[in-house]
Amino acid sequence: MICSLCPRACGAERDAEAGRGFCRLGEEMRLARIAPHLWEEPPISGQKGTGAVFFSGCTLRCVYCQNGEISHRNAGRLFTPAQLADSLRRLTDMGMQSVSFITATPFVPKILETLELYRPPVPLVWNTSGYETVDTLRALDGVIDVYLPDLKHHSPEVARVCCGAPDYFEVASAAIEEMVRQRGAARYDGQGIMRSGVLIRHLILPGCTGDSIALLDWVKERFPSGVPVSLMQQYVPCNGVSVPGLNRRITAREYHRVRDHMEQLGLDGFWQGATSATEDFIPVFNRDESFV
Repeated sequence: MICSLCPRACGAERDAEAGRGFCRLGEEMRLARIAPHLWEEPPISGQKGTGAVFFSGCTLRCVYCQNGEISHRNAGRLFTPAQLADSLRRLTDMGMQSVSFITATPFVPKILETLELYRPPVPLVWNTSGYETVDTLRALDGVIDVYLPDLKHHSPEVARVCCGAPDYFEVASAAIEEMVRQRGAARYDGQGIMRSGVLIRHLILPGCTGDSIALLDWVKERFPSGVPVSLMQQYVPCNGVSVPGLNRRITAREYHRVRDHMEQLGLDGFWQGATSATEDFIPVFNRDESFV
């Protein structure tokens, strides 16, 4: 296939197992973990967890990524749609309250094939970096119930340094607007699980609180009726990051500056605790025990 799925616009050829584009992925799905995950936001994990399906590779590859083993180095195993459908059935049988497709953009056609074979009877969550094309998102319209995008960077320079994508905000803001157009206001069931809607994540980076505040202002201005935000302080220097300033955790002062601004704006959502800033929460990838 000649790929046009992500904003990198490689136009690269991808054969079954490998590709020549930015992600270096083939056409067949490559996965690094399929297992229950209890540590997402309450409307995603609930009490029993989300069935987390981690796809190998990434269209962004942030320099500090805590999942560098799979996002930068494409660790994982090939799966057919039939094999993934069987795994989704097992997650359903385990009582998962949602199923999350994580960094799945390079495999949209195969995911759609999978869901023709089996669609779990729980909300389907698209967990993404936010770096998506509107055209690819439209292929998911009516398929995905909940969008869980990151909104990472406002400044083109910060985005260039962190993920080699100075157009990040331009692209991600248009993508999130499309997600909200598709799913509308957040809707929850009696257990507090999001059945439909968009939940925006933002990870505070050290030395970048001005960027964080600009992003929160954009959310408030663009979605005055309310799109919930998950404000995360889990940043831990990972993946051998050597960019000056990114080799430390955020300070309490940095966190409170951004959290207080979110509160002043009256944005609905969640504030992550400081205890999450540890590598202990990084899942184990590409091991036998990583797959249900």
